[in-house]
Amino acid sequence: MAAVETVDRPRQGEFLGPLREFLAAHASPPPRGGSARLTWARAFHADLTDAGLAAPGWPKEVGGMDLSLPDQLAYHREMTRARAPRHPCGLSFIVAPTLIRHGTPTQKDRFLRPLLRADEFWCQGFSEPGAGSELTALSTRAVRDGDHYVVTGQKVWTSQAHLADWMFALVRTGEPGPKGISYLLLSMTSPGLTVRPLRDISGGTHFAEVFLDEVRVPVENLVGRENDGWSIARTSLGHERATAFLSDEFRYRRVVSELIALAAGSPAGDDPVVRQDLARMEAGVRILASNSRRALETVLAGRDPGPASSVNRLMRAEFDQRLHEVALRVIGPDAVLGNREPTAPEGGRWTYGYLMSRSSTIGAGTAEIQRNTIAERVLGLPAPPPAPGAGRG
Repeated sequence: MAAVETVDRPRQGEFLGPLREFLAAHASPPPRGGSARLTWARAFHADLTDAGLAAPGWPKEVGGMDLSLPDQLAYHREMTRARAPRHPCGLSFIVAPTLIRHGTPTQKDRFLRPLLRADEFWCQGFSEPGAGSELTALSTRAVRDGDHYVVTGQKVWTSQAHLADWMFALVRTGEPGPKGISYLLLSMTSPGLTVRPLRDISGGTHFAEVFLDEVRVPVENLVGRENDGWSIARTSLGHERATAFLSDEFRYRRVVSELIALAAGSPAGDDPVVRQDLARMEAGVRILASNSRRALETVLAGRDPGPASSVNRLMRAEFDQRLHEVALRVIGPDAVLGNREPTAPEGGRWTYGYLMSRSSTIGAGTAEIQRNTIAERVLGLPAPPPAPGAGRG
């Protein structure tokens, strides 16, 4: 008989007592103002990490709790119930699985704990003016010069670049296409690196352009092997799409409940079309939860979530848009008051969410690209024919 593999994990639910005690002592209402809220969230996650109660899905050897999938769901349920602040840098949890899987021991020791405590913020340097959904067309080049790479190029739509301490970036170190791409970690204080904020539809500056003018990056900041960056990046993209809903499931459940309560207190609650839309939102949360858990089981088994993550990412993006469309219908004319208007309903949160959700079917791969991936890799359909004139000189 084959030996049974055992995993040194906490017994189911035994972490709940310490977590509840921590939340009772540390959970507090969020302060008003973006800067104060950011400081509050960073302090909370620093304390959470120091208490050994952060990163429920990470292995213990890198500072995580190594919980099973059911326990991870229970963990996030408790965090949502206590209205604990989300980690202020969600992009950290895209680079972290990549470092855990592909990073050197030195890279793990240097980056993972500050990332978890929110001492250091990360941004993602993937998209370029000529390489958005088709990332393998990127042109930012890194040339080896002794113990450094010299990086020149431009990244765009870089979220939180103005706050970030580090960027995980794809750069070209070899031939055109996916085989010539490497994965580098760049300090945002490097000479030659310039951040130019971009104003978004809400009036904020969540995104930025990043210009790289002969930025020197130590070779030790290469993740994995040179020219192996595309396969390594799939870890980042796969985890982004497969695990994004793990904590969001309970947040979405709460938000849908809040939307139902909002409708119940307004004339829109008597509209049969609105009531039907609210029922669809409730059903949508359950569908998303089921699909996400299936993708997460693949991740926890150590396999690439692959095309299943594209299904998850597409469903989540479209659900987010529909949710906020329904919210604006419930609010009515007052929805024109944005989050910068002091008299806006509920601080303008629904209007802000609606505006920002417009990009959810564009960022991290457009909905059209995701549908092509699903069609070809899940359903086995043939690839679309090239556009007329494609490939002509």
